[in-house]
Amino acid sequence: MSNSIEIISWNVNGIRAVGNKEALKWIDERETDILCLQEIKALEEQIPESLFDKSYKDIIVNSAQKKGYSGTMTWSDIQSDYNSTCQHVDTMDEGRIVETHYDDIVLFNVYFPNGQKDEERLAYKMKFYDDFLAYCEKLREDGKSIIICGDVNTAHKEIDLKNPKANSKTSGFLPIEREWIDTFLACGYVDTFRYVHGDKVDSYSWWSYRSNARANNVGWRIDYFFISEDLCESLEDAFILEQIEGSDHCPIGIRLSI
Repeated sequence: MSNSIEIISWNVNGIRAVGNKEALKWIDERETDILCLQEIKALEEQIPESLFDKSYKDIIVNSAQKKGYSGTMTWSDIQSDYNSTCQHVDTMDEGRIVETHYDDIVLFNVYFPNGQKDEERLAYKMKFYDDFLAYCEKLREDGKSIIICGDVNTAHKEIDLKNPKANSKTSGFLPIEREWIDTFLACGYVDTFRYVHGDKVDSYSWWSYRSNARANNVGWRIDYFFISEDLCESLEDAFILEQIEGSDHCPIGIRLSI
């Protein structure tokens, strides 16, 4: 790995729509080493070729079995020595994880399930959370450092959404979901944005398409970069690119000196 790497994560809410809007062209102006996308909603052959001009060495696509749904994709300038789609965690084949190994560092690009549909989907989301954490812990026991990015579909604290009280009974801000993030962090993982920016307010990564939410910054911070504690001394920056449009989410990123 180079001395300093930038990793960007973005829930694009449909990669073909993003391609039509030319909403990924900004990648050509950045030195982004790894680009992780979620909710691509496309099979590999449906992904537009002209998203940006930059070429990456490694491209891994994990499409959902169901067409036009979910899906994750990782572009990397650093050749991975192992990759996986973690189907033992994503038991419904929804294309939710790209796992890439770079020596002793494991990067997860994850589109965690949304629990708003019904109780069954909420139960699946919580099982996915638990299975994912158990797998990360196994890798750490094997001496791996962990980076996790993506749409976690839960705002952790009241500071992470504009209207916490109004959403206290909505999946995405339920006590059970927030407690899982507490448990996860207690296991030795770090929310990079909070590590760098402390209690910075009004910093969100998702806005509803309804009620002019984005223009009024009525948002939620549900997209994260988590790292295992051993990588904290390598963390140079964590940021939200809220000015970039093209999805109901905006991109987020970190820089690490490795």
